[in-house]
Amino acid sequence: MPAKTERLEPFPTLAGAFARAKVRFVVIGVSGVNHYAQTAGLVFATQDRDLFLPPDPANELRAWHACRREGFELWCGDEPLGQPMDRVLAEQVVSRRALVRADGHGLLVDLTLVMAGFTFEKVWSRRRVFKVGEVNVPVASLKDIVASKAAAGRPKDRLFLATHEEALRELGRRRRGRPSADSKEHRHR
Repeated sequence: MPAKTERLEPFPTLAGAFARAKVRFVVIGVSGVNHYAQTAGLVFATQDRDLFLPPDPANELRAWHACRREGFELWCGDEPLGQPMDRVLAEQVVSRRALVRADGHGLLVDLTLVMAGFTFEKVWSRRRVFKVGEVNVPVASLKDIVASKAAAGRPKDRLFLATHEEALRELGRRRRGRPSADSKEHRHR
């Protein structure tokens, strides 16, 4: 009998399933910031992963089916996502810009059609791809994530930005290839 293969971490597994299903998405929110922060040895606490999808019913439907194949349950508000999971339901969700949440394997994933201040195509055009294990994960630009959090203006977003202002500024400098605030080159300018 072959040895049992270990299951990969749930997010890279889901991202790989999305890639195979040709689901377009970008990681946004604090989980998106964490892709940039890991290069600096930082991690910000977050409860879920936020994935921004285009307002395309066919893409939404492919995302739902990929989630289900990977063992995630789908929710819209306080209710399980309706049945049948078909084009008609996807069109209704997209027209309302409703949030669908995937829950499974100890991971919560928000499939959102809204990113404050941005369209999907604009964010997609400026994405950065991070390699997580063997999976390419598209992530919104750090600048777009921070600008969106500021535009949303929710108390939790204002708190995150205020609490981590210097760390976010430092990540932005690193991303642009500029000297960090504490580097020798920066202090002698």
